[in-house]
Amino acid sequence: MPTIAETRGTTTIVSGRALGIAPAKRRIRVESVLPAALGSITGLLLGLTGAGGGIVAAPLLMLALHLSLPEAAPISLMAVALGAGVGMAIGLRQGIVRYRAALLMAGAGILASPLGIHLARLLPERLLTLLFAVLLALIAQRQWNVHRRIQDDVLPCAIDADTGRFVWTRPCARTVAGAGLLAGFLSGLLGVGGGFILVPTLRRHTPLPMQSITATSLMVLTLVSLGGTAQWLAAGAVDWHVAIPFIGGSAVGMSAGRLLAPRTPDLLLQRAFAGLCAAICASLALKALLG
Repeated sequence: MPTIAETRGTTTIVSGRALGIAPAKRRIRVESVLPAALGSITGLLLGLTGAGGGIVAAPLLMLALHLSLPEAAPISLMAVALGAGVGMAIGLRQGIVRYRAALLMAGAGILASPLGIHLARLLPERLLTLLFAVLLALIAQRQWNVHRRIQDDVLPCAIDADTGRFVWTRPCARTVAGAGLLAGFLSGLLGVGGGFILVPTLRRHTPLPMQSITATSLMVLTLVSLGGTAQWLAAGAVDWHVAIPFIGGSAVGMSAGRLLAPRTPDLLLQRAFAGLCAAICASLALKALLG
């Protein structure tokens, strides 16, 4: 845009370039850097933990870009869907995804997600932010003590030694579907992936190894997040100037996270993630309380 300067009664048009003002395209590129960086953090955590990226995506957008939760939720879900989809594809190629369990959890989650989205539109922004802070505090506490793994004496979900698949019983189906319902509801309400529900459930109630738990969780996150994203898109509630670089960054971060995951000590990773959740929790609580 040209700038108007007045000199001795005459009007002179001075170009924005002459005044050192960056062109619009350059400004847009600069403004895309922060969403891309935030997306990379989200994807990296998602790749490393199978659960972490989704829970921090929306708070990062709220704190760094000053978005409201309803504005941040669909962007968070789209990033989780793409980032988790990359991890899901890797897990499927490796043959470690328990896809029947994933489909059951995802189906239950997709059914529960609309209720969460409906409540998110009705509840006050401050209350939603406080709920998110409380959730992050609980996750931080649990992740800090994650090394104290608690597993049921009698697992509701057993694995067939010959096929490597779940032996499906009513207790197993209820456990798996219940985790999917809760994950889907919170996904719609807060724009989180739900992996922080799925991973602990599979760790406690099944004998699956951690790599298989993570890959199965990522498949559920992909499907549930896609369902939630479709509903937010139908409402037209997406800021694409933020969403596109954020989603692109999450895909890059996810790929890096999956490569680094086997080389990162589990306890160090979980403790670092707990600290991040605690810091974001405190920031959200202050934001909600102080306005």
